[in-house]
Amino acid sequence: MKQKALIIDDEFELCMLLKLYLIERGYEVAMAYNLKDGVNKIDSFNPSIVFLDNNLPDGSGWQLTQEILEHYPLIKISLISSLRPSVPSSISYENIFIMEKPLSKREIDKCLFSLSA
Repeated sequence: MKQKALIIDDEFELCMLLKLYLIERGYEVAMAYNLKDGVNKIDSFNPSIVFLDNNLPDGSGWQLTQEILEHYPLIKISLISSLRPSVPSSISYENIFIMEKPLSKREIDKCLFSLSA
């Protein structure tokens, strides 16, 4: 069974590039362009990993991160940000990987390896 990845980012081009790269790595991929749609896709798509932009039109990715971890503790989260965000002390790094834009293949592979270990 393929692993599933959900990309939540408002930059369409980034979503498409990341989607193609993840498909090459054997993932089934879904995309959402805001937090509201992202929450709905988590419920319906059941991803094993979520690539989540920190700055979205309808809020902060960190807000959704806390909600995801409360409701889906087994999901891995990769927070994507153009500036390294400060991490709330209430969040554990166990299921989280932070990537800064611009993304590289090396950083994505590092994330996938880190979160699958």
